[in-house]
Amino acid sequence: MLITIELVALLSIEIMVLASDEQAAIIRTERGLTISGTRITLYDVMDYVTAQYPPKFIQSLFDLTEEQINSALAYIETHRTEIETEYQQVLQESEELRQYYEEQNRERVARIAAQRPRPGTEVAWEKLQEAKAKRQSKT
Repeated sequence: MLITIELVALLSIEIMVLASDEQAAIIRTERGLTISGTRITLYDVMDYVTAQYPPKFIQSLFDLTEEQINSALAYIETHRTEIETEYQQVLQESEELRQYYEEQNRERVARIAAQRPRPGTEVAWEKLQEAKAKRQSKT
């Protein structure tokens, strides 16, 4: 069952209601499909479903109740094609934003990287540089 609720400034949220117990499970907000009572989107959950993490892990990672994780997984399974399409769109938009901000901040990041460490932070700076070199050598 689908219910539309009018909010201030005529913002509406679609609420998918579980027919059995009349409790809202998944809502559509400006952020997308969201688990009711949280700020966790189904796209957040999809990252872990796609990577084949167990439901109990996903539940504890996002601090969800048993009902919330079950509702999310059931909704994903029932509407798999729709969710997968939206999920791919979210991933694409996320990548476009990452590239945009990387380009916008390229000069700033280079300028910051070229700065000398502040006095008294030389030891910490050296440790960071060693860790960075070690991480880069692994890839």
